[in-house]
Amino acid sequence: MLKKLQNHINTNLSFLKEKKLLLAVSGGIDSMVLVHLCHHLQLDFAVAHCNFQLRGNESDDDENFVKSQIENLSPRAQSRGKIPLFTQKFETATFAKEQKLSIQVVARKLRYDWFYSLLANHNFDFILTAHHLDDSIETFLINFTRGSGLDGLTGIPEQNDKNVRPLLIFSRNEIETFAQENNITWREDSSNASDKYLRNKLRHDVIPILKELNPSLLSSFENTIKNLKQSQSLVDDAAKIVYEKVASEEEHHTVFDLTKLLKYPNHQAYLFRWLASFGFADWNSISDILIAQSGKQVLSNTHILLKNRNTLLLFPRQQTADEAIFWIEKDQVEVKVPLNLTFCNLSDISVQSTNVIFVDEEKLQFPLTLRKWNEGDIFYPFGMKGKKKLSKFFKDEKYSLLDKSNAWLLCSNDQIVWVIGKRQDERFKTTATTKNILQINYIE
Repeated sequence: MLKKLQNHINTNLSFLKEKKLLLAVSGGIDSMVLVHLCHHLQLDFAVAHCNFQLRGNESDDDENFVKSQIENLSPRAQSRGKIPLFTQKFETATFAKEQKLSIQVVARKLRYDWFYSLLANHNFDFILTAHHLDDSIETFLINFTRGSGLDGLTGIPEQNDKNVRPLLIFSRNEIETFAQENNITWREDSSNASDKYLRNKLRHDVIPILKELNPSLLSSFENTIKNLKQSQSLVDDAAKIVYEKVASEEEHHTVFDLTKLLKYPNHQAYLFRWLASFGFADWNSISDILIAQSGKQVLSNTHILLKNRNTLLLFPRQQTADEAIFWIEKDQVEVKVPLNLTFCNLSDISVQSTNVIFVDEEKLQFPLTLRKWNEGDIFYPFGMKGKKKLSKFFKDEKYSLLDKSNAWLLCSNDQIVWVIGKRQDERFKTTATTKNILQINYIE
């Protein structure tokens, strides 16, 4: 096993050499074997142990066990000296209750948030975990039963970001044999014996039957994963080719041309693949937005996808897509991005506010546009005669640089209708002969 891992690192994971590695060690057999293998290969590593305080004294005993094992191994670490050890206790159950999340989700978040803080604070290059081939098939079956695309059916990735899983080439049986032959001690997690969790039920009840039906299950699974990854590579290549044809990346946002995208029979699959990395998961809403009216939006935790005429705009939630132009169709009753506007027809003017304007609808040319101001913009301030440069208007109104950068304009065929929230344009005001009054409200 040692030689097999060394060859694997030399061939496929050579980037781990001469790097500072952080080993995630629970005290179980998998992680303890990983420690011994890295020690024998003389890799430069430290150990991180999480105490989630979910099993009372047993959790504390796991922590003490890891401490003692690493201390015993350190004197034999040759020229590297003592193996650095980091431990952390988490109030996992309390945090899960407060956040209304499952214990598994919370434990994972706490674990990896801490690991990444150690990477940043101590200049580690990679996190190594002891996932193995049996873990990968369990993950495959979990995703299969829940419904998954190719990404979920390719098992556990050997590397994603700073996480590396060098033991995925080994089965659980190989790990157990190595531990016994090398007198490696470990701790058994009592929760692994429970069928409360889906992974354990698969491990105890389903996979043994599959192995009985096919004694070469793990080998067959490796071949299946290899084939699926090749298929995934083809999908990625196709997605990249189509992306270059239908998408354009601006400074603050990405524009998807729907006229071009919808010509592809698998346009939804392409869009799903592009958006997945931005945290989008509500695929029904993504499908709906393709045929929705302008102004429809779908949110992920980090990004906004906005329907804007014949395009979709993708931009970070913390930004407002300053360089974008947003289109407003005739009869559209509201806009939510980049700011909240509502539109309604009425028979008389009843509200007076800088956040409300009344315009003669017949003077407007649709679609209207929302945009930021440009040098050289002019408008005809309501109540004044003649035109005025917008830059001069901002100066007279004592706009700061921040005020100017936050200003939005409502325009009709490049003519300014409203410096939103500040001044309407005289050219679009209602008169005694106005037949259709359009009220436009800005909701801060």
